Amino acid sequence: MSAIPYAALIMALAVLAAPLAVTAQQAGKVYRIGFMTPRLGIEPQDEAFRQALRELGYVEGQNLVIEWRHAKGDTAQFPGLAAELVRLNVDCIVTLGVHATRVAKQATATIPIVMGAADDDPVRLGLIASFARPGGNVTGIVNVGHELAGKRLQLLMEVVPQASRVAILWPSTGSGGPGGHLRETQAAARPLGIQLQSLEVRNPDGLEHAFNSAVKGRAEALIVVGTDFINSHRARIIDLAARTRLPAIYSFSIWAHQGGLMSYAADSVAQFRRAASYVDRIFKGAKPADLPVEQTRTFELVVNLKTARALGLTLPPSLLARADRVIGD
Repeated sequence: MSAIPYAALIMALAVLAAPLAVTAQQAGKVYRIGFMTPRLGIEPQDEAFRQALRELGYVEGQNLVIEWRHAKGDTAQFPGLAAELVRLNVDCIVTLGVHATRVAKQATATIPIVMGAADDDPVRLGLIASFARPGGNVTGIVNVGHELAGKRLQLLMEVVPQASRVAILWPSTGSGGPGGHLRETQAAARPLGIQLQSLEVRNPDGLEHAFNSAVKGRAEALIVVGTDFINSHRARIIDLAARTRLPAIYSFSIWAHQGGLMSYAADSVAQFRRAASYVDRIFKGAKPADLPVEQTRTFELVVNLKTARALGLTLPPSLLARADRVIGD
């Protein structure tokens, strides 16, 4: 057997050792994630994100730190929160909503950004070049919730078929999302002969006034667009809907779980579990520019029977049969 040249032997050993060195380096690294949302605090979908990361081998306090940054309904805080995360030099920023994503992208062109559930078209808004090849530092999951606006109105009309006036509560703050919901709902209302009452809210103080306007406008039902600070004031809005006896449908399932009449929305828990897989791939070397953006195609109808009874409503059996979850049965 001929001797292996010394130089060739050294090169072969180096090639074999390289993966081991990378593995050892990664094993000792503590990853830092910045998590920026408009909400008040940690919610079930955030816990699902944490759990998915644990299943992928990331354990808080060992090899993972999550820097939670909640705007608490005040999206004007986003620039400051994003700047904090950039100063911390996090390895990745996870965002909820296009407003948070846009602000994060303005704050950094290098730190990877994973959209947990963008609520408008990120291509139209200039956040990515295309769904297949984002091309920058942004990727993740898109929940174009306004595409469901027409379906939500149809579901609401099954509950209150006699209604001819429907109010829609939406925030004027932030960027993206709410305008699409309003346009799509208006388009769906016309052929049904429904008169739509727009309840535009600029801040939390305007919520009471909005519901008073709905009552004065003789609204018979309500659609709530749960983006920006609207989501951060769920309990108050659900209470106002109960007090004004307005049957309402919401754009996130957690509303129905917390006392809202019904919701039709993407499965947000599944979305944030998928977001964790994006983070994992980025930590393992993938570039956001090359990770295709996913659009959610799984939706669920949640109905709260207890709330229906409190409103004196008898829900159609056909609606209950189609519901993915029935609460208070």
